[in-house]
Amino acid sequence: MPGVQRKEHMLIIAPRSNLLASAAFVLLSLVTGCGFAIGGGGDDEPVTTPSVLSITPTGSALTGNISISATFSEPMDPDSLSPQTFTVSSSAGRVAGDVQYADSTVVFVPTVVLANGDSYTATITTGAISARGIALGAFRAWSFTTGTPGIPVNLRTAGNYAILAKGAITTVPTSMVTGDVAVSPAAASYITGFSLTADPSNVFSTSAQVIGKVYAANYAVPTPATLTLAVNDLELAYTAAAERVPTQIDVGAGDIGGRTLTSGVYRWSGALSIPTDVTLAGSATDVWIFQTVGDVGVTAGKRITLTGGALPRNVFWQIAGSMTLGAQAHVEGIVLTKTYVTFGTGASITGRLLAQTAVTIAGSAVTQPAP
Repeated sequence: MPGVQRKEHMLIIAPRSNLLASAAFVLLSLVTGCGFAIGGGGDDEPVTTPSVLSITPTGSALTGNISISATFSEPMDPDSLSPQTFTVSSSAGRVAGDVQYADSTVVFVPTVVLANGDSYTATITTGAISARGIALGAFRAWSFTTGTPGIPVNLRTAGNYAILAKGAITTVPTSMVTGDVAVSPAAASYITGFSLTADPSNVFSTSAQVIGKVYAANYAVPTPATLTLAVNDLELAYTAAAERVPTQIDVGAGDIGGRTLTSGVYRWSGALSIPTDVTLAGSATDVWIFQTVGDVGVTAGKRITLTGGALPRNVFWQIAGSMTLGAQAHVEGIVLTKTYVTFGTGASITGRLLAQTAVTIAGSAVTQPAP
């Protein structure tokens, strides 16, 4: 009898004589006719060379938490993807970071802050290999440029208001607001303490505490549509400010009292406290953006002061929580808060209060900045 062996997906028939060889041929024909694969290639897929299908980011003036990634044409060996085979560099040298891989996509996560206004090159080398052990066909490199912090946040139509809130605006008289006031989508009944007088057109109201006009979502056209756009622009401005790449992180561990701060993008991972006076020193073209994950609190009687020609229209407070000013405290700049703003008695601002919930002032002065 011929020797018959099954080895993985192959049937091996070893005849011991010419007669048996003929029998083996017949048996072989029957086996293949029943769908068995003869040899080792029946279940093998074509061998391919991996390539990079897509990359991010590309372009210039990029801001925010930039994702540096590439997607491959097939699954890769995760062990071959590391800071040695996926690098990011600038004129200053390599950027420190970690490499993560999942679902055919590799991501470089910087462990340092990318410099503003700088050019970077990302490179994946042929040290990257597929799950089947085939090296990347060729180096893949691409470039991108980060944005600069010195550009003011675009408020669009939200910049038409000294106070703009979604839910409510309240004053404890007597306050003085220089500039227009608006609430939307809330109705005029959520503007309290201002003793409003409706204009005959019902497009706006007036108040002895407002040097300007007062608007609400339930007033006559075109006010509802105008306010819907303004609120949308408020949200866009908040997001744009939040996406700026920070130049300083957690300065003072969340307490900046007594400091003099030059222009830049400052980010805090928690709340921000201002227990003593703070000075912002710079020119008329310098820009400050303060980003906080938590609340901002200014102690009673303390002040934010601008020097060197710095302008309040170029100072932005992007606050994921709330802002609270104690009595007689003073701040400068545009407040973009995810929640509410509360001013103690006599607190003041040269700037704008743009809140996604409510604004409460008490005998306060709100003065919109000069254009």
